[in-house]
Amino acid sequence: MAFDIEMIKKVYAKMPAHVEKARELVGRPLTLTEKILYTHLWEGSPSQVFERGKDYVDFAPDRVACQDATAQMALLQFMHAGKDKVAVPTTVHCDHLIQAKVGASTDLQVAQNQSSEVFNFLSSVSNKYGIGFWKPGAGIIHQIVLENYAFPGGLMIGTDSHTVNAGGLGMLAIGVGGADAVDVMSGMAWELKFPKLIGVKLTGKLNGWTAPKDVILKVADILTVKGGTGAIVEYFGEGATSMSCTGKGTICNMGAEIGATTSTFGYDDSMRRYLAATGRQDVVDAADKVAEHLTADADVYANPEKYFDQLIEINLSELEPHINGPFTPDRGTPVSKMKQEAQANGWPLKVEWGLIGSCTNSSYEDMSRAASIVEQAVAQGITPKAEFGINPGSEQIRYTIERDGIIETFEKMGTKVFTNACGPCIGQWDREGADKQEKNTIVHSFNRNFSKRADGNPNTHAFVTSPEMVAALAIAGDLSFNPITDTLINDEGQEVKLLPPTGDELPTKGFDVEDPGYQAPAADGSNVVVEVNPASNRLQLLEPFTPWDGKNITGAKLLIKAFGKCTTDHISMAGPWLRFRGHLDNISDNMLIGAENAFNHETNKVKNQLTGEYGAVPAVQRAYKAAGIPTIVVGDQNYGEGSSREHAAMEPRHLGVKAVLVKSFARIHETNLKKQGMLALTFANEADYDKIQEDDIINFLDLTEFAPGKQLSLEFVHADGSKDVIKANHTYNASQIEWFKAGSALNLIAAGK
Repeated sequence: MAFDIEMIKKVYAKMPAHVEKARELVGRPLTLTEKILYTHLWEGSPSQVFERGKDYVDFAPDRVACQDATAQMALLQFMHAGKDKVAVPTTVHCDHLIQAKVGASTDLQVAQNQSSEVFNFLSSVSNKYGIGFWKPGAGIIHQIVLENYAFPGGLMIGTDSHTVNAGGLGMLAIGVGGADAVDVMSGMAWELKFPKLIGVKLTGKLNGWTAPKDVILKVADILTVKGGTGAIVEYFGEGATSMSCTGKGTICNMGAEIGATTSTFGYDDSMRRYLAATGRQDVVDAADKVAEHLTADADVYANPEKYFDQLIEINLSELEPHINGPFTPDRGTPVSKMKQEAQANGWPLKVEWGLIGSCTNSSYEDMSRAASIVEQAVAQGITPKAEFGINPGSEQIRYTIERDGIIETFEKMGTKVFTNACGPCIGQWDREGADKQEKNTIVHSFNRNFSKRADGNPNTHAFVTSPEMVAALAIAGDLSFNPITDTLINDEGQEVKLLPPTGDELPTKGFDVEDPGYQAPAADGSNVVVEVNPASNRLQLLEPFTPWDGKNITGAKLLIKAFGKCTTDHISMAGPWLRFRGHLDNISDNMLIGAENAFNHETNKVKNQLTGEYGAVPAVQRAYKAAGIPTIVVGDQNYGEGSSREHAAMEPRHLGVKAVLVKSFARIHETNLKKQGMLALTFANEADYDKIQEDDIINFLDLTEFAPGKQLSLEFVHADGSKDVIKANHTYNASQIEWFKAGSALNLIAAGK
């Protein structure tokens, strides 16, 4: 039986009437996205039409999911909310704090030894407040959600940008910051700007070496890392229905890499098969009763140009395997063109590592298809040229692929089987030799490949591709190898051609597991005590941020003018810093250390205007804070791209940064800044970015008149006495301005407002 089946039935019970009312109001057929959104309005039955990309709307999500790195701060905030129990079904998943190095059992034990304080904290808080807890080693949050909690037509939020993975089961699953999660856990509405809609019509059928991964790699190449910002992507067509449920999840997962709010697919037989295989026939039975509402109205998919703001069409029968990268997930190269691209750009052709897994590609189907390539190589005497590692998505996946001999197949090629956790995908990889910072190439089936992300080496060229292609490229040890046309030389000097991958969508013997790693919360958590040691360097109780004093901010210094790509990895790095995710002051020592200073093009080296000397960004900011001097940060396009981590907003807030002024924001980061009581502003004229000088003093001229839709004026006083007054736009509505005035959204919750 499914978790929360009664909640799911309640969603389906209200869906027909809400969809009918919304269709009547809108006056046309509805997309799947619209059906789900109008079914989950906080107000209940729809009463008005919302304008895409303009109207802020209050929603009522069905559930919340948190991973351990972000859950610490989210739950520390929730403890301030004064609630006895979470208001909606909520889970915590321990998957980020486990470093890959030796292998699963050793690495898991090391993590439990090193992070027991954090795991115990999360376990006890979950127990106290009615939260389901998935222990270290149980699996990666998004795979666990797909296997246990996702359901067609649902709306959920999660404190990880790849929450969107659950779109593979027909949900709208959206990544948010911890403060948003606290709102919903506290029984409040969740606010989202009503999204624009991008339709992706998939015709034909995947064949040969092409995999679901190639669909999103192609979409990322088309839309770029910010092309989906403010939009939900809805996939449909014969190509969509021909694909597995976990394949759909892979596509939705990497929608985070195009900035999309989320992605989804209509309910179909692949979802029925997956739900049944994972023990949720009761969800199938309930969903089938409202199946017409769990996909778009017929005319939408027949005439999509009339209903979507943007339409993309991809013929899967003609789609070629892609390899995206390096350093950005939206630089797509068809496998047939990789050799010339690599040579033209000086990318190292030798592949040193192949890595399969992460929340993106760690399903049974992924593992079995990749194993079919490995099995061929072993049988034909081919010695792999690169090292190889896998991360199963969950203990259920690991147990089942071990039972079915898939792990044994991988191990015949010397594969390292890491813990059922994120591992190298999020920088939790103790890679031997990475500290030498040598130029090298790795290939993986993860979702992100920013500089330094996997192993901390800025010279590691990481390429994203399907699990099948990862296996082939790792075996060949050559980035330019094209398994469709090229051959390999086996140990006897014979030419061998790899056949296209094969694998089962679902295990023929069914899934199995001895201990999935789940801890149910206490029925009554009132007597559970959550203790945080004041001397801990891992956990720190939060102090409320100071409310705005109602005056213009004046005499502010420029902390840094960030140049080019500045992701959440640059603002608040993961990897070794993950251990401080529950201690705001300690983790603030990584604030913006990865951002490139526009004035000297170095990282973690900015001018301290109090001394005239250059220092580390956090140290310089701490000096300004100690002197009582406000600061601002200036940034480039799509600032805050990447993870949902709200530490990237909380750290500057904690250290005294007042405003972030950029050319454009990634959605989640902009919201996180607002939630923490900061000013998230964009240049009205992007060219004004060039006017910002290193020694500027900044004065807000009209912050006292802060209002929705009204520009703010900032005066930049340069070292020579000249001035530039720059207009800044913002997207704050009236309630969000109250967050700023109160010091944070959490301050309002704690005050009962």
